Amino acid sequence: MPVAILCAGRLREKYWQDAAAEYQKRMTRYNKLEIIEVPDQPEGPQAMKKEGEMMLSHIRPDDYVVALCIDARELDSPGLAAFFRERSMLPGRVVFVIGGSLGLHADVIKRADKKLSMSPMTFPHQLARVMLLEQIYRAHKINAGERYHK
Repeated sequence: MPVAILCAGRLREKYWQDAAAEYQKRMTRYNKLEIIEVPDQPEGPQAMKKEGEMMLSHIRPDDYVVALCIDARELDSPGLAAFFRERSMLPGRVVFVIGGSLGLHADVIKRADKKLSMSPMTFPHQLARVMLLEQIYRAHKINAGERYHK
């Protein structure tokens, strides 16, 4: 079951790029991981809608979409591992969607099969991407029966 992270914007600073690259490299032992970036839009009345349309254009009909939203349910690391175990028996990619500084458009949230919160706190989307990569990696380590820090 391939995993994708669909996000608005790119990682601009080298330290974010390096952190993301490290977790992407570690994931190669466990699963296929794809990063899909859409350009973040300058603030304006249609910015969020345009970002949402670009995001939706990358989502396939058989994808299981997980929208990262502050107001959603949180999972701990073992819970995310259990989610991946359950999804591994089903077709399609698991696509995690991270909005830009404006958040996610309602149409993207509507398309989501699941909403997930990383925390009730707000994080910059670049940090959220690195945190998500780390948690996806950790979940795969748990499912492989390997040691992880609690």
